[in-house]
Amino acid sequence: MKIHIKTLAQLPIGQSAVINGFTDNLLALKMIELGCIPGEKITLQHIAPLGCPFAFEVNGMLVSIRKSEAQAVLIN
Repeated sequence: MKIHIKTLAQLPIGQSAVINGFTDNLLALKMIELGCIPGEKITLQHIAPLGCPFAFEVNGMLVSIRKSEAQAVLIN
């Protein structure tokens, strides 16, 4: 059985998910400082025309991060 790990970068616009963890410890610290902690609901609001950055709503705030950072945030 193949396990498919989903990242924040794969979330469709308007969809929500729950943050499960991070693949990078330095990024984890940055994301936690922005209020993106494991267990929190996060919703993709917008992707810039050239594909980066991504704008997410979490804890009532709008957070903008690079695509490479979104690829390091695990969701379920």
